[in-house]
Amino acid sequence: MNKLIGNIDKQIEFNRNKNILFENLDAFQFSHETVEAISQIDRLNSDSKQLLIDYATDKAIEEFCRVNQYYSFDSNTKTELKKIYADLFESLKTLTHPIEEISSNHYTNLKSWLKINNPFAEKIYENADTIITPVACSEYSKDLQLDILKIDIEQLISPVLDIGCGSQGNLVNYFVNNGIESYGIDRCKFSSRNFLTTDWLEYNYETEKWGTIISNLGFSNHFNHHNLREDGKYIKYAKTYMNILNSLKIGGKFHYAPDLDFIEKYLDNRQFSIQKHKMIEYEFETTVITRLN
Repeated sequence: MNKLIGNIDKQIEFNRNKNILFENLDAFQFSHETVEAISQIDRLNSDSKQLLIDYATDKAIEEFCRVNQYYSFDSNTKTELKKIYADLFESLKTLTHPIEEISSNHYTNLKSWLKINNPFAEKIYENADTIITPVACSEYSKDLQLDILKIDIEQLISPVLDIGCGSQGNLVNYFVNNGIESYGIDRCKFSSRNFLTTDWLEYNYETEKWGTIISNLGFSNHFNHHNLREDGKYIKYAKTYMNILNSLKIGGKFHYAPDLDFIEKYLDNRQFSIQKHKMIEYEFETTVITRLN
């Protein structure tokens, strides 16, 4: 079982940075190790097979997000991807078709799935090279984030929620180590109870729960991106934005960068106050919104 899991990692590494939207998918294929491992698949029980399907799905989404941080995958999209991997494992188990054909069909299915669920990818990558350069996000130090988000740790109201906290959760860990109840959400896999793997568009923020919510070059960055796209999820982002604001306690604050002037100007000033901070060294402003009532 561990060998098969390791093989999934090696297979993803084998196709790393290859452009799945490229017209000719010949560059995508199973590695030699994958072909050798196929003989072991028919020995798996149903639970082990499902574990591998789930693992392959998570690793594939992780790789897509590494290539382009603006890819978006909700729970329905993940269910569709699991079906693709379930079909792949069944094909590998029965081997009713040659390996080359199974490989070609699998990557064709992945390509169709990506185009349907992230249509902008086709416009960007269909005419790109075989190897593409990732549009990745970074792990930012706690000091840089505190500066950008204009956070005074002495003034923080708990509990704190970091939206798009990153796999290392630097700011959340810093707050926790200073005795501040803090949590982080992101699509990364976590092992600490202070972090939750989830999509920020699907997360239940609840009502009047959070004293402070923060997001550094995360939620608002993606909101801006979707607002500029014809196929963007701007309506869903707008609804989530309001859910975030309504999840603040009275007096609670939402610190984020970059700013969202196109929606901030419509907020009711009887409910929310807005502070903007110009970042001289960056081409954006930071926004701090306080819930008044």
